[in-house]
Amino acid sequence: MAGQEKIPVGVVGVGYAGRYHAEKYAASPKAALAGVADIDRERAEEIGRQFQVFAATDYRELFGRVRCVSIAVPTRMHWEVSRDFLSAGIDVLVEKPMAATLEEGKEMVALARQQGRVLQVGHLERFNPALRRLEGVIRDPKFVECHRLAPFVERGTDVDVVLDLMIHDIDIIASLVRSEVRRVDAVGVAVLTDKPDIANARITFANGCVANVTSSRVSTKRERKIRFFQMDGYISIDYDQRRAEIYRKPEKSAGWLGIHRETVEMQDGDALADEIDSFLDSVRTRAPALVSGEEGLRALEIASMISERLRQPAASP
Repeated sequence: MAGQEKIPVGVVGVGYAGRYHAEKYAASPKAALAGVADIDRERAEEIGRQFQVFAATDYRELFGRVRCVSIAVPTRMHWEVSRDFLSAGIDVLVEKPMAATLEEGKEMVALARQQGRVLQVGHLERFNPALRRLEGVIRDPKFVECHRLAPFVERGTDVDVVLDLMIHDIDIIASLVRSEVRRVDAVGVAVLTDKPDIANARITFANGCVANVTSSRVSTKRERKIRFFQMDGYISIDYDQRRAEIYRKPEKSAGWLGIHRETVEMQDGDALADEIDSFLDSVRTRAPALVSGEEGLRALEIASMISERLRQPAASP
């Protein structure tokens, strides 16, 4: 950017997700990709050659080279790697879920606050063009219904489907409802792994809102839909079709025939590029991240409640 030096950045873990992070940083006018790290030497060197940057198998070799970093390693390593970078005074964008356990998430938030570092959590749906287009339309929902279904892939199976897929919708719901959770009911089944691969959760919030959320990573087709029911209307979003439908409640005198239907076609966008751009702005200005560590912790807290419920034996009839 004119008049401003590019921010030196690094990426730790350049597998499926990390490769895209490296690509977006390399293309950003705000960043200078300075290095990548991965325990797989061949993979690290491949990405290093592709972008002509330093490559290492030990992420600590990025210390002193970068001002901020994306962490896209397996979930079980999020806490350890994030801790080391935050302790070294380096701002962190960590992929979702922010940690494998709630306790680790709390420690990450506390450490970032103590060190005065930016901690952003990679809840990509916050930057989805569909949701951003409807900001201000979705207000005080009373009932939310979500379906997030995907074919099976081995990536992400170190955690259950709640932390793998459902947490996307949990974060969106938590960001819009803004109320404490009063009750969680959940059921799930392990199909292809030793953890639940399909799950349904019913979340009741203190303000009366209820969310019914279904996620599966063993489906034959992909589906990503979310529906909001509120006092003045109904909003349905199909992420994959890039389309939303808004039904607005009519004046009482108009009756049901007065319901107004609006279809909103979403323009193509690049959620990851927008997420990284927002992170870089926070690094430069020291403004709080749009999806802060506290926001990520909130989603992790609800997800942990659901996962714990799944581990409990079903009640006898």
